[in-house]
Amino acid sequence: MDLLIPDIWLREFLITKAGSKEIAKYVSLCGPSFERINKTKYGTVYSVEVTTNRVDSASVYGVAREASAILHKSGFPHTKLKPFHVDSNYSFVKNVSYLTAVVSHDLCPRFTAVLIKEVQIKESPDWVKERLESVGVRPINNVVDISNYIMHEIGQPVHTFDYDKIKGSKMILRSSRKGESITTLDGETHSLPGGDIVIEDGKGRLIDLAGIMGGENSAVDKNTKNVLLFVQTYNPTRIRKTSMFLAHRTEAATLFEKGLDTELVKPAILNAVKMFISTTKGKVEKNILDLYPKAYKIKTAKFQLDFIRQRLGVDIAKKEISETLKSLGFEVMWKGNTAEVYIPSFRSTDVCIPEDIVEEVARIHGYHNLPSSLMEGNIPDLLTGSSFDLENNIKNILKGYGGVEIYTLSLVSKNQAGAGALKVKNPLGNESEYLRTSMFESLVFAAESNAGEKDPYHLFEVANVYIPRKNDLPEEKLILAGIFSNTEYQTAKGIVETLLEELNINAVFTPEDSRYFLPSNRVLIKVENKSIGQLGNLEKNDYIYYELNVEEIRKSGRKSTPFKPIPKYPPQIEDITLTFPPKTKIGEVVQSMKLCNKLVSNVELNDIYKDSYTFRIWYQHPDKTLTDKEVEGIRNKILKEIKNKFGGIIKS
Repeated sequence: MDLLIPDIWLREFLITKAGSKEIAKYVSLCGPSFERINKTKYGTVYSVEVTTNRVDSASVYGVAREASAILHKSGFPHTKLKPFHVDSNYSFVKNVSYLTAVVSHDLCPRFTAVLIKEVQIKESPDWVKERLESVGVRPINNVVDISNYIMHEIGQPVHTFDYDKIKGSKMILRSSRKGESITTLDGETHSLPGGDIVIEDGKGRLIDLAGIMGGENSAVDKNTKNVLLFVQTYNPTRIRKTSMFLAHRTEAATLFEKGLDTELVKPAILNAVKMFISTTKGKVEKNILDLYPKAYKIKTAKFQLDFIRQRLGVDIAKKEISETLKSLGFEVMWKGNTAEVYIPSFRSTDVCIPEDIVEEVARIHGYHNLPSSLMEGNIPDLLTGSSFDLENNIKNILKGYGGVEIYTLSLVSKNQAGAGALKVKNPLGNESEYLRTSMFESLVFAAESNAGEKDPYHLFEVANVYIPRKNDLPEEKLILAGIFSNTEYQTAKGIVETLLEELNINAVFTPEDSRYFLPSNRVLIKVENKSIGQLGNLEKNDYIYYELNVEEIRKSGRKSTPFKPIPKYPPQIEDITLTFPPKTKIGEVVQSMKLCNKLVSNVELNDIYKDSYTFRIWYQHPDKTLTDKEVEGIRNKILKEIKNKFGGIIKS
C-alpha cells in the first residue's frame, strides 16, 4: 500500500526532535518504507510504502505509532506518541430512537451510527483542504471531507448518509441477492452477483454498497440538513470478492478487505463527531448506536527468553524486549524467563505465535545490528524434474541467434484466448477476461506492435498456456513460441533446426496444412512420430511462426551424443545444382540423398536461385580415400534416384 503522509500531520501525533530525513532513514530500516521526501506547497510530504499485512500502519496515526517506537531506539530517546483524545460525553448503546438497525454480524462485526442534526454544508476550513490535497484527495464539502480526513488520519473508513433520505429511518445490513442493482455515488449502476454486503432502508431500496461506495439515492448534497454518521467494520473476504468482481476499487475497499481493527471504530466516530461540531455546527445525539456482540478479547502469546536469543543470535536483555514490545502497543508479563505477551487489537491478525514476537523484537532492535554468518551444511541436491535449466538454455541459444525475449500476459481478451479458454470470474477488464490456451495471438499482436520495423527481427517467449480440464484446475503447459518478421523462411527454419540440434533432438519436419498458415507452408515438428511443435508461414503479414512444447523437448532430448571418431581419410566434396518441378519438398530430397548410399556422409542445401538448388555432398569411406571413379558411381546413383523420385535434373 502506497501512502502520502504530510510531515505537519504526522507531527500531530509524533513528538520528536528528529528531522524529516532522519525520520525517513530510521523508520525505513525497521518499519514502513519511506520511498521519497517530496517538497510541496504544503510543506514536506513523505511517500510511504506499507506492506499489505500491516493495515494498522496504513494511516497518519499508524505510521506515527511505528515511527515513535523506532525513533526511540534510534538515538531519539525523547520521542513519544501522542494518543487520540477520546470524548467521554457520549454513550455507546444498543438501541437509539433515531434509527432501527437489523445487522447480520457475520458480515459486519461492529456497526456504529450517530445522528447529527442541523448541519451547515459548506467548504471545509483551509487546514482541512490543504491536508486532503497534500494526500491526493480533492476537497468537496465539509461533510464529505470529514469522511476522507478521518480515513487518512486513523485508517478507518467513515461514511455519511443524508438521514432524511433513509426511508423509515431503518437500515437492514444483509447479503445481496443475485441480480440486485445499485447506483453508487459515482453514477455507475452495478448488477450484483449475490453475497455482497448491502444496506437497504425501510422501503426495501438499496442505499449502500457497504465497504465500497455509498448509494446515490442516500448521498449528502447541498440541501442536506441531517446527517447519519456511519462507521463499521466488515467481513474482509466479502468486500474483496465484491470489489474484484465489479472491478470497483476504492480506498475504503482496500482497507476493509485487509481486516480492520474493530476497536478502531470508537476513536474514528468520536473524532469524526468532533470535526462535525467544529466545521458544520451540527447538533450531535448523545447516544451513539453501537452493535458489537463479539467485542475483542485480548489474545496472548508465550515465549521463552532463550527462544528469542537463539533465533536472533544476540544476548538480548529482558528489559529491552519488554521496552520494545511496549513501545509497539504490547504488554509483557514475565515469570522467570517465560513471558506472556498481551496482543493489542490492532495487531491481532498478524501477531499470533512466538515467531511473530521474535520478528517484532528483531526489527526494532535492527536487522542491521544482528550478527551475520555464512550458511553451513551440505549443498542441497538439484531439484529433479525441473525445467529451469532447459528454459535458460533455450533462451540463451535463441538470443545467440539474434532472438529477442518478450513477456506477454496470460490473461487476454476473448479474441486472443484460443478455443475453449476459461473465463476468469473477476476480471479487471475486457482485455484480461480469459486464460489463454495458445500463445499464437499474443505473439502476432507483439509483432504487429512493431510493424514499423523494417529490418528482420525474431521475438520469442517461454510461458504457460492453460488447457481446460473437466472438474479440475486447467493443465498448465509450458510453451516456447516465436515469430519472425522480414525474414526468409530458410533463415527462420534454420534457427529452429539449430536450436533442436543444440538440444540434442533429432527432429523430422513433416508438411501438414493448418488454419492461420499459408497452404503448403506449415510443417509439424516430430520426434519418433510424436508431434512436439509446428513451424510455418502465416497468412498474415508474411510472419513466420513456430511453437514447441517445452516438456516434450525435455523428454526428447538425448542425454549424451554418441562418440564418433575423427575419420582417418578425407572426404571428397562437390556441389551439384539441380532443378525441380514446382512444390517439390527439398527436405525430402536432402534426406533421400543421405540414404542413397552409406558412403554419403553429409548433404547440405548450399544455395537457391530461382528454381535451381545447389547441394553440397560429402563422399567419405572409413577405410580409404575414394577415387574419382567410385565417387562418379555414387553420384550417378543419386542423380538417378532423384530424377525418378522427384523429377530433379542437373541444371545445364
